Amino acid sequence: MKRLIVIFATTLLATSLFAQGLKVGDKAPDFRLKNVDGKIVSLSDYSKAKGFIVIFSCNHCPYVKAYEDRMIDLHKKYEPKGFPVIAINSNDPEVVPEDSFDKMVERAKQKLFPFVYLFDEGQKVYPQYGAARTPHVFVLSKQGKEFIVEYIGAIDDNYKDPSAVKEKYVEQAVDALLSGKKPSTTETKAVGCSIKVKK
Repeated sequence: MKRLIVIFATTLLATSLFAQGLKVGDKAPDFRLKNVDGKIVSLSDYSKAKGFIVIFSCNHCPYVKAYEDRMIDLHKKYEPKGFPVIAINSNDPEVVPEDSFDKMVERAKQKLFPFVYLFDEGQKVYPQYGAARTPHVFVLSKQGKEFIVEYIGAIDDNYKDPSAVKEKYVEQAVDALLSGKKPSTTETKAVGCSIKVKK
């Protein structure tokens, strides 16, 4: 009986830790998700990458729409330096039809996304990362075959007005990593729409 209690308690602890998602310094899990071009994409596919700007995103959220051009700019600036943007839509399309895979394909073509836009079918990836909002950013550094979390949070400090931004959190984090340093700001509050799940 005691052994069963210990096993149950251990399982409960592991589940609660898993539910909290990743923290700075943790190893991020890889994934295999379908891109808008129909191909399956994993972080491990990027053999020359130094890291990643993983952004949990979607089609319908006004916060995401406000940030889409900045997401494009981030990819264009940092992909050549080894830090591509990886956008992931984890919303359930039965809850928000606008976030269906077909609508993702349309949005990617409309905005000319230069980055991959992946569909978290079955909503398996976002809980592993602990993403709660769209957009929610996880900057990862690639260390050997491992992906280490270096920054979690918002893209910058003003979603409404790009010209009024004072703190470019993601850029500062990636610039620090590219210079061989750790980001001075490692966590901020992600501001956006909640990830939509079935009730």
